Amino acid sequence: MPFSLLCLGNPLLDIQAVCPTEFLDKFDLKANDAILAEAKHMPIYEEILKYDAKFLAGGAAQNTARGAQYVLPPDSVVYCGCVGEDKFSELLREANKKEGLYSAYLVEKDQPTGKCAVIVTGTDRSLVTDLSAANHYKVDHLKSPEIWKFVEESQYYYVGGYHLTVCVPAILALGQHAAETNKMFSMNLSAPFLAQFFKDQMDSVAPYWDILIGNESEAAAYAESHNLGITDVTEIAKAIATLPKANTKRPRHVVITQGADSTIVVSADQTGVTSVKVYSIRPIAASDIVDTNGAGDSFAGGFIGSLVSGKSIDEAVEVGHWLASWTVRLNGPAYPYPKIAFSA
Repeated sequence: MPFSLLCLGNPLLDIQAVCPTEFLDKFDLKANDAILAEAKHMPIYEEILKYDAKFLAGGAAQNTARGAQYVLPPDSVVYCGCVGEDKFSELLREANKKEGLYSAYLVEKDQPTGKCAVIVTGTDRSLVTDLSAANHYKVDHLKSPEIWKFVEESQYYYVGGYHLTVCVPAILALGQHAAETNKMFSMNLSAPFLAQFFKDQMDSVAPYWDILIGNESEAAAYAESHNLGITDVTEIAKAIATLPKANTKRPRHVVITQGADSTIVVSADQTGVTSVKVYSIRPIAASDIVDTNGAGDSFAGGFIGSLVSGKSIDEAVEVGHWLASWTVRLNGPAYPYPKIAFSA
């Protein structure tokens, strides 16, 4: 039974804890941000353990792959990335297997599995990532016969934006294959620093975007780094939607989430913008929100998984909102078990 969706990203073990705001100050961190660890951040992975830390399968694209698998039949999704040969990679495999997600990892024996410190303060979360093995993914793994077979069988592709810091040739290989075979290629903007510091890498893969997902702060960073001179989220989405496109047989949909505010979807084809839609999110009582970590990944998972199952953009947004509304009621990038079915 072939996989329908292939995802590529940076597999990480999340080390998550609720910390005081002084913890952020100590490591020069912002409350709602995502960064790559520098030398000054390295002690954080030991220090966070003092705050009753929990270990969770993480990495944005892996969270999204798990979310897509949640709304699809078992064994629909395969996930690629690089891990170390250690107990942490085994924990990731076990977590994915439990959720029906197939782990097609490249194993880098000389590197530990990547990790992400998730510092929760109130309803905010700050992510500090030490990529380690995840930073060593190679396009040769993707193009190997056993993995490229999955690429050829799959009809949909999803790549986490964080992978722009790791292996652009692998992203390009997927994008080019999707364009040549008229399959759907989707990506996530993932974090503001990517548009700021990896602009050239992002621009090199932009022609292959059939679906681009991001949030309002990532959209703002994109507009600033590309000197668009606009701050309105809808206008930024229009600018991205009308960028040159490799596969002109498919429209492009740019999906911008705004936390507790509405989600905006701008669609365009060769003639220009064809539709602008605004979708209200599912209201959740503040008292029900446990943790917003992974909410954006969950939305992307529900959204992409729904498109894979044949749903419309309108329906996919609703499923994305639904899955995210469950994730924020749980600790970490998690989904409800026993499994619950989508309800409109």
